[in-house]
Amino acid sequence: MSTSSNDRADRIDEKAVAELEAKYDSEMRFRPMANIAATTVTTLLIALSCFHYYTAGFGLLREATHRGVHLAFVLGLIFLVFAFNKKTAAQQQSSWHHPLGLPLYDWLCAIAAVAAALYIPYVFDDLAFRVGNPDTLDVVMGTTLIVLLLEATRRAMGWPLPIIAIVFMLYAMFGPVFPGLLKHAGATWSQVVNHQYLTSQGVYGIAVGVVATYVFHFVLFGVLATRIGLGQLFLDVASSIAGKYAGGPAKVSVFGSAMFGMLSGSSVANAVTVGSLTIPAMIKVGYPRHFAGGVEAAASTGGQITPPIMGAAAFLMIEFLALPYSTIVIAAIAPAFMHFFGVFWQVHFEAKRTGLRGLSADELPSVKESFRKRWPTLIPLVLLVGTLMSGFTPYVSAFAGITSCIIVGLTTSEQGNNAKGLAVMLVLHAVLAIIISGQLENYGVVLFAVAAVVFVALLKTVNLPARFTRAELIDAFSTGAKYALAVGAAAGTVGLVIGVVTLTGVGFKVSYIVNAAAASMAEFFTSFLPAWLASKQTLMLLSALFMTGFVCILMGCGIPTTANYIIMVTVAAPALVQMGVEPIVAHFFVFYYGVLADITPPVALAAYAAAGMANSDPFKTGNTAFRLGLGKALVPFIFVFSPALLIVTKGFTWSAFAVVFTACIISILLLAAALSRFLLVEMKTWERALTVVAALVMIAPGVKMLLLGIALASPMLLSQALRHREALRRQAA
Repeated sequence: MSTSSNDRADRIDEKAVAELEAKYDSEMRFRPMANIAATTVTTLLIALSCFHYYTAGFGLLREATHRGVHLAFVLGLIFLVFAFNKKTAAQQQSSWHHPLGLPLYDWLCAIAAVAAALYIPYVFDDLAFRVGNPDTLDVVMGTTLIVLLLEATRRAMGWPLPIIAIVFMLYAMFGPVFPGLLKHAGATWSQVVNHQYLTSQGVYGIAVGVVATYVFHFVLFGVLATRIGLGQLFLDVASSIAGKYAGGPAKVSVFGSAMFGMLSGSSVANAVTVGSLTIPAMIKVGYPRHFAGGVEAAASTGGQITPPIMGAAAFLMIEFLALPYSTIVIAAIAPAFMHFFGVFWQVHFEAKRTGLRGLSADELPSVKESFRKRWPTLIPLVLLVGTLMSGFTPYVSAFAGITSCIIVGLTTSEQGNNAKGLAVMLVLHAVLAIIISGQLENYGVVLFAVAAVVFVALLKTVNLPARFTRAELIDAFSTGAKYALAVGAAAGTVGLVIGVVTLTGVGFKVSYIVNAAAASMAEFFTSFLPAWLASKQTLMLLSALFMTGFVCILMGCGIPTTANYIIMVTVAAPALVQMGVEPIVAHFFVFYYGVLADITPPVALAAYAAAGMANSDPFKTGNTAFRLGLGKALVPFIFVFSPALLIVTKGFTWSAFAVVFTACIISILLLAAALSRFLLVEMKTWERALTVVAALVMIAPGVKMLLLGIALASPMLLSQALRHREALRRQAA
């Protein structure tokens, strides 16, 4: 296995990766375009990226204007980039009803969406006199935006999310027909439009605000960081660390996905990018195809929970919880480690049980050579993390990271980082540091413009090395915007759901229903369980967690993690908070179970994408991925009952963290052994059963439950040790 991605014989080619990504991720199903249309759309995509890049560095616009411009770009572009259906996607011939090869109705929808989205910023100064009493034009424009938003989301993500939004709006309008607690007075269409369109509680609410302010920038950073070679450096490091051990390629998959997940918040993108290298290698050393796909899928779902660049839901937590991003990042560290720890040990036990080999020395990349070529690519990530942890806003940090990627990409090269290029790189980073420090205030943009002009002049007159050409840089800006379109539409549609919740108060009613159901279940269990095992309050919380987790997984079968998170946080998380769970803990619980849906059959998108690469049965691959990712299902229960695992919770102490961290490590290790049927030797049925019980006991907080779990596991450990010693004795003989 050589260090260059171009000469990896076993690697799936980039075209196949793109096809698989489009097949299993509706957000990537972009239609082909003729030359003029492609140029027009590419120009608009680059303009969208430039708009966000500039505002991130030099100041956001007024809230309504910033969100309106973002939404106008996103909705207008979706109607040009995503076809109405597969049949129309193939039609590219230009005519009067297909200007530039795109259907006339798509152009009209795009124009109408832009006009409706920009209407709110245009009339914003008068809204104070019209909210609650919209005029006819307000209702017409609001209706246009809502209808086109639902259609744009359907094109980009499929039917499930639009259907959920429509059901919620029907609930808002026909409240009197619903039974019991769900009954309410109802609202007219004019009232619905007023709330969803003219206020900040609906379409222009928190979801669109977070995507326009944070998420877009980090998607763009991830694309640029991958283009300059940071992702390849991570894969090479992962290979050198884990590749030589038993089942090496699978362990490379775990380490590689963990590191690549720092750049990509998408499970599917992570699976196809890292899997293009690791899946063929896993199959080559002897892993069954479904297991190879399952390993990559399970590891890739960690991308959305791995700091510093997590999925879009992490940025939403900033707004929902009013916490700095650095707090969210710190809280995510231990749970993310536990996820990869669990997958790693299942992979290890599987390799030991089946006797699989590691990679030979000539199959491993040279990490020394990789660092020699790619060390400058670490600078943008270090700069981004450093600014984040120093208290800068996420969008300023993203601006610093994106700019650093551009500098590194245009001044250094894998063929050799000469002194001239490195000097220019260091000077430009010094200028960048001055700009983001804010010391120059309004003169920062002037300094940036001067530095950019000088830099462009240098590129034209001096032969600087480069990791990508200027054309490739422009393409990265286009691709980054394209990748962010679907999540932008989803944010607007989820805003409709939030709008109904705030309009009708259904969130409080659902919380009451969940609490009542949990109380009934707790009453049932306390009727036959001993009081010392669990209190009624504990059983009630446990029941609520099971219900919430199940609904998260069910919702995640049809809608993306971000939308799932927003809906569940709005509807279900308040019920957990009412039971005494800290808000950040409740949010992380919902977040983790939403991510788990990516590997939970029957709709496990990351697993199906990996199955396509492994040429394996999708359902079997999904089941394997779910089994490998069960540690992620266990960890949220642990940090609900032992919040110290998240570090930033109230009353945190390092002693409490040490206890819960130790319990979590042992619990996941035992569960991995039981699921793999191997620890030191093949496990017997009674050993597996006892191991599962011991692992589950450790979910409960405290040293006593940790010691009880260890005591329960002791007979199994003794049996394994004796049989392992006997096996070694026979082998020696």
